[in-house]
Amino acid sequence: MENDSELGDAAFVYDDVVRIPDARSPNQSATVEGSELPAQRASLADVARLADVSPITVSRALRNPESVRADKRHRIQQAVEQTGYSINPYASALKSGRSNIVLAFASNMLSEQFSLALQACAEVLEKAGFLFLVGQTSYSYERETAAIRSLHAMKPAAVMFTGVIELQANRDILRGLDIPIMETWALPKDPIDMLVGFSNTEAGQLAAELLFKKGHRKVAYVGRRSGRGALRLHGFRQRCATLGMELAREVLVDEVTGLSNGRACLSSIVESQTKLDAIFCGNDVLALGCLMEARRLGISVPRDLGIVGFGESDIAAEIPPGLTTIGIDSAKLGRDAGEMLTARLSGETVEQKLRRLDLVVNDRGSV
Repeated sequence: MENDSELGDAAFVYDDVVRIPDARSPNQSATVEGSELPAQRASLADVARLADVSPITVSRALRNPESVRADKRHRIQQAVEQTGYSINPYASALKSGRSNIVLAFASNMLSEQFSLALQACAEVLEKAGFLFLVGQTSYSYERETAAIRSLHAMKPAAVMFTGVIELQANRDILRGLDIPIMETWALPKDPIDMLVGFSNTEAGQLAAELLFKKGHRKVAYVGRRSGRGALRLHGFRQRCATLGMELAREVLVDEVTGLSNGRACLSSIVESQTKLDAIFCGNDVLALGCLMEARRLGISVPRDLGIVGFGESDIAAEIPPGLTTIGIDSAKLGRDAGEMLTARLSGETVEQKLRRLDLVVNDRGSV
């Protein structure tokens, strides 16, 4: 494939990422009683307005109460309680109110691919003098929203996600932070700010093409019901249809916590007595689980059943007969993201805000 800088839009297989216009919880949109201000966005200026004093008076009252008259302190305290304002613990470090901390939120801390990307990103940013901290959202809208809402008080220098943000309310909050935002692991046309990713839709298409070339005609998909799993399924469905392949089963799960999920998926297929030539698994954890369950059930891979995974785990090449995968260079994704963030944080202009990574087929013994 060509480098993304040489490609026009026509050459891209973009991901049609879900955008959820209004999925906020009641508390997220609620205002504080007696105030028109959302609690999570309260600033020192908001407190000053409600207390009818200057922002510098609020700052003095919070840091050195004895320097402010009692009546003003009382009004300021009431305003603080009304707005839910909290002092930014990093504001005193820099006049800009920004810290040197770059926050990253991983969808799953157990993912080898996410870990490789985050480690590579950390190496780039730490050499430039930034502190790289990682949290986890666990593919949860609720945890993602809580993390994003906390950013107003933390004032990080930049934020990175191992994924793209689907909730419109969260996208709006992130844009309002006015800091570099890095999304990854998908290829939508409308990133919030910057993005290093690949087409999950194309990954599904490549899986179908590979299975077709290997002679498989009746296939199944095993993967997550939503997010990137749904995008890979969409691409797989598309190419199966155009190639005349039968997509006989779709086994969808809400979360992937370990190999047991893959084992359970293959067991359900076997119990349904659906005759298949091959399975495309939306991630390597599920694929490896299927491979192990096939061995336990006496199913020969690939003679009786072909299995293709996505992600390129180190163990994929080690477990006989070797798991065929479609994947990316996760470390390169992390390095690219780190370089783009470092450039922006150094005051440089990043002309190419969207970088597309090549997908690689690692053909081993499982198909």
